Amino acid sequence: MAIEVLGVEHIDLTVNDVARSRAFFDKVLGELGFRKFEGADYIHWANAQMTIAIRDASAANRDARFDRYRVGLHHLALRARSRADVDAFHRFLVREKIEVLDAPAEYPQYGENYYAVFFADPDGMKLELVHYPWGYWRKVQTEGHDPRPRYESKK
Repeated sequence: MAIEVLGVEHIDLTVNDVARSRAFFDKVLGELGFRKFEGADYIHWANAQMTIAIRDASAANRDARFDRYRVGLHHLALRARSRADVDAFHRFLVREKIEVLDAPAEYPQYGENYYAVFFADPDGMKLELVHYPWGYWRKVQTEGHDPRPRYESKK
């Protein structure tokens, strides 16, 4: 029997300036409903599904600009409950003057009705908030297809 992975438990991100990134993630993850926990050497934000933490880059790698095409993390995508949440979050990003890489739009190359906003953290790391019809896509991702209509009525 195969071991079933239930989801991502935590992600640790390495940053150039912990104070600068703490302020950024306080705003962004706070807006997304995460709560901050801070220990002596570990700062993380958590919700019921996952934890995101930041760690200081080593002195040898300090001041590096994030390059998503190098080995390692390409980008981090967080799932939203609705398109309206993606739009509201975009308004928050603009209001807070956070760098928006791509405004909310449909991205059919990632799947039908894939709707997302892309933005950057202070080190240039690409982040995303996405909404897509999860029930349909869960079946597509696990079984390769779903014969049901994408939005069937719930009777």
